[in-house]
Amino acid sequence: MEQFGCTRDGMLADFALADEEALVRLPSHLTFEEGATLPCAAVTAWSAIAGGRKPTPGQTVLTIGTGGVALFAVQFAKLFGARVLSITSTESKAAVLNRLGADAVIVSDECPDWPSKLRELTGGRGVDHVIETGGVNTLPKSLASCAWNAEVALVLALPHGSIEAAALRGLVTLRRLFVGSRATFEEMNRAIELHELRPAIDRIFAFDDAIEAYKHFEEKRHVGKVVISDSTTNMNATQYGARAA
Repeated sequence: MEQFGCTRDGMLADFALADEEALVRLPSHLTFEEGATLPCAAVTAWSAIAGGRKPTPGQTVLTIGTGGVALFAVQFAKLFGARVLSITSTESKAAVLNRLGADAVIVSDECPDWPSKLRELTGGRGVDHVIETGGVNTLPKSLASCAWNAEVALVLALPHGSIEAAALRGLVTLRRLFVGSRATFEEMNRAIELHELRPAIDRIFAFDDAIEAYKHFEEKRHVGKVVISDSTTNMNATQYGARAA
């Protein structure tokens, strides 16, 4: 199957030719700039939250960091009535997570033993779901934070490093995933439209400033999605196009 930005060139172009089956309807309340954030990060987060054992109201979901997938995961977990606990590195990023609905945020630089803090916040039980977007440095701690029979969605590449076998103690389900299907995308869009959810956008760059957008993304200065738009003015969604970096 051909994929834009993967097996085919992406959408940073004046025109792109696509089969109608490669497209989905934009939720009616979103602009094209907001819609541009959905195809990768949002679908991946939806697959992580809803693709395995869906959280039930009152269960606890742990998210790691403030990347696009993590921020969408916070918002989607709240749609299922879950309690969201998040890990991040700074107070300013914690404020973003709180704004999006996280019930409690732990700043890892101030609390390196965050699995113990998570146990405390869950009455010793641990978390029911983990959206693991960190890496080999955070995965052992995520596993140590799990309740019995928890599910860990691995939304990360592990090109280097390893973890000790002892980190896999306990009854925990590890589920690898990569983005999602068209059906997943359409299911997610229905939920987004029903709840009028809006993506977290860090910054919008003009089309002519695409190189600066990629530099901004590469330097990891963003919290939320970086968007490249044909227009940075506040126009109606039918009047301009946008691409997410």
